[in-house]
Amino acid sequence: MIEKIGNITIDDTHYPGADLYCDGAVEDEILEIVKTNGPSSYSRIIEEAKSWPVLYHLSHLRENIVGWIPVGKKDKVLEVGSGCGAITGALSAKAGSVTCIELSKKRSLINAYRHPDCRNVTIRLGNFQDIEPELACDYDYIFLIGVFEYAQSYIGGSNPFTMFMTILQKHLAPGGRMVIAIENRFGLKYWAGCKEDHLGTYFDGIEGYPAGGGVRTFTRKELEEICRASGVSDYSFYYPYPDYKFMTCLYSDARLPGIGELCNNNRNFDRDRLFLFDEKNVYDGLVREGLFPQFSNSYVLVTGQAIPVSYARFSNDRAPQYAILTEIRKQRQSGNLEVRKIPLHEKAKVHVRKMEDTCRKLTAAYEGSALAVNRCTLDGEEAVFTYLAGRTLEELFDDCLERGDMDGFDRLFEKYREMVEYPTNPPVYNYDMVFSNIIVSGGVWNLIDYEWVSEEKVSAKELIGRALYCYGIGSEKRKEKSLSLIREVMGWREQGAWNETFLAEIVEKERVFQKSATGSRMSMVEIRDAIDMPVVPAVPLVHQYVEKRQRNRIQIYEDYGEGFSEAQSYFLHDVYCEKEKITIDIEYRQGLRAIRLDPALDYCIVQVGALSIGGTALSLRGKEIKLNGKLISDQAVVFATEDPGIVICNGKQAQAGSLHVELEIVRISQKMAAGMSGEEKEKKRGLYKGLTWLSK
Repeated sequence: MIEKIGNITIDDTHYPGADLYCDGAVEDEILEIVKTNGPSSYSRIIEEAKSWPVLYHLSHLRENIVGWIPVGKKDKVLEVGSGCGAITGALSAKAGSVTCIELSKKRSLINAYRHPDCRNVTIRLGNFQDIEPELACDYDYIFLIGVFEYAQSYIGGSNPFTMFMTILQKHLAPGGRMVIAIENRFGLKYWAGCKEDHLGTYFDGIEGYPAGGGVRTFTRKELEEICRASGVSDYSFYYPYPDYKFMTCLYSDARLPGIGELCNNNRNFDRDRLFLFDEKNVYDGLVREGLFPQFSNSYVLVTGQAIPVSYARFSNDRAPQYAILTEIRKQRQSGNLEVRKIPLHEKAKVHVRKMEDTCRKLTAAYEGSALAVNRCTLDGEEAVFTYLAGRTLEELFDDCLERGDMDGFDRLFEKYREMVEYPTNPPVYNYDMVFSNIIVSGGVWNLIDYEWVSEEKVSAKELIGRALYCYGIGSEKRKEKSLSLIREVMGWREQGAWNETFLAEIVEKERVFQKSATGSRMSMVEIRDAIDMPVVPAVPLVHQYVEKRQRNRIQIYEDYGEGFSEAQSYFLHDVYCEKEKITIDIEYRQGLRAIRLDPALDYCIVQVGALSIGGTALSLRGKEIKLNGKLISDQAVVFATEDPGIVICNGKQAQAGSLHVELEIVRISQKMAAGMSGEEKEKKRGLYKGLTWLSK
């Protein structure tokens, strides 16, 4: 049966009659959204919903993963596992025709209702294995975005991933490409405390999926092995960052990330996560060691001829008039690298066209200085820049900090400062004179990016202060040096922490600037905060656990006539039962004159349920019992000390028998303990260090 929704065709010939997987009621919610709202409303709806599924299925940023791929108007595209159509619209805008395969009818309806104007899209409902024999064998591109990891669930066999890739290759035209986006099971975020994307459990992927299941993600080496086993010898790896779902940057083996670039790591929209370590600092170390490809959070594997794009940065988490794509790519004729800035929205064309004029104005302003302005020309609606190899000033500063070469740092900074202060009444002021926008190549300092300029006067102090602030927030090492230079540049004498009052103006101006770029839209950071998936710092948790375990230890002191001492003491671990209840049995050995029992290392109330020696009950008010707390009833004591103690004496020499104690502990605050005990001041810790007093 063929069904039309708008201009989209849905073919359900192989539909099994029911959806075999579903995310539940949220899919009905999303279907209603796309039926009653156009794409221009999705950003507002996402912000209002504060929901991971709504964000995941409807965000336009999902399209970034295919936005850099040169699909042409004559190309024939197959999208396997099209879901709710996160990338279908982007493929439709690029390609001649798009055939989607999707098992879920509800998701296919969502896809169709959100793209009713796409005349070149057909959605085939059903299992891939049922539809596959009828597929053409001349697709220029086959896309599997977040799909390949499910192969063993619907392909079967002993080598389902190899078989899946082998089958797909048959349907490519000569020179065609297969594009697979998938998580790296060794991605750094999983080591750092993010849960495995599909199972929602900690460390399953990096442990090799010990519990089994129908999903598998792969390391780069494992994916290469699958390629070779499938007879695919020509392939390339690309590295979407932070991951393929909401990619902002794409790296390649030809252009890997530099030190300091990978700083946008707190991206847990879907689940809570642990925070085991600072991913940026670890990424910097991996970059230095050449190990980034092994720990990229996701991969894009492209079979066939490599795509001539070595780097892409999507700046579409912005207001439409500033939404652009920056690419480093090979020129068609010469093969030389060039940098292109491409508008991603009709309104952004003005922003891109201005760059050529800005180049002329800045070149004139810095004529005669030591700063060269990278050349910009227009090619249609795109701005084209010369690609410059070299190292950013940011990297050079980092090297100085790493070596402890403060003199070298200061020399570089003075040169930078001179350049910023050089122009006199320039026609425009480059607000983005940050260190990462200056490349030093062959001794020449080049300004490579000047997207943000102002015709209103901006003081050199403000430009330098912003550059230092942007640099300083990258790490603790940077922060200390940046703060001292900010004080010097601004003429401030105050001392204080990074966030002291005197920095409030710089911080506020940066906030206003960033908001002017994003406009009325929430940034992805703001959306993540609104969804409110917690980041749980692991180190404090460990400290709390250790502290609690220390506090929950029961320390026993035994006096054989020489008083209590640490040497004649031992700890009982894991004796706490439900609701802080404790049951202890201690053999009262010959010669033992007294026992001191420390029920906790904290302020507390102790309720004594039972206390006996050799079956003979003892009273807390009896002369055999000594306390460094205050009795508040016949069975309860409040201890206004972190070193509470209960001493049980039995004359000059204890009779053989067993000491049986049942206690319930309630920890209370220091202030409450002092109040309940009637003390005017809390006794300081260590007041009861002289343990022998209790046995005299």
